[in-house]
Amino acid sequence: MLRDLFVFSLLLTLKAFARTFYRIRLVWINDPPPDPWRHLRLVAILNHTSLFEPLFAGGAPNHFLWRLARHGVLPVAKKTADRAVVGKFFSLIAKNVVPITRARDESWKQVLSRIDPDAMVGIAPEGRMKRATGLDSEGRTMSVRGGIADILDSVGEGRMLIAYSGGLHHVQVPGQRFPRLFQTIRMRLEVVEIGEYRRAMMERGGGTPEGFKAAVIADLEHRRDTFCPVDD
Repeated sequence: MLRDLFVFSLLLTLKAFARTFYRIRLVWINDPPPDPWRHLRLVAILNHTSLFEPLFAGGAPNHFLWRLARHGVLPVAKKTADRAVVGKFFSLIAKNVVPITRARDESWKQVLSRIDPDAMVGIAPEGRMKRATGLDSEGRTMSVRGGIADILDSVGEGRMLIAYSGGLHHVQVPGQRFPRLFQTIRMRLEVVEIGEYRRAMMERGGGTPEGFKAAVIADLEHRRDTFCPVDD
């Protein structure tokens, strides 16, 4: 409990910092359900552009941050987790922060094993950051990876919050040391019922696990390209 309180305090401090030095603009795509920030089992940020995405905490209600501190499961790239300062910071912004590689290995099994009935998973489904070129660090087109389909299967029911980022290259481009202050951070939000979404993607994918995963990837990439705000 002491660690949970410390993590919550850190998240509140981050929220205060974000609201002080940035303008946070959140817009719901459709009419949200009652209490849209509650009953969330999965939070997916699409258009992964910067390690400064925790600034989005500035737009979240306090009870969401408490849930993250108490029940959050956050996969973090191992190369990020291994960095002295940045890695320590990311290790303290959720209940369970799990360093992962890009391979489907034991590290990914560790993520799935942390998903209990109370867990809320936060993930950037692309698994890679977009550079200033619009591509990843290896010059490849940004694409959604299949891991989010595994999480949807593990979670089963509840709500998924899809957070469509406007991008943070105007705040910090990967590789830059310090962020720029007093910028506008834009995000569009959508709540999806996971059970209904899983059934729709399974039907679209022909009822097979491989088809389900392919349908989820195609759907999320389409949503990303349709709904993400334009980067400032």
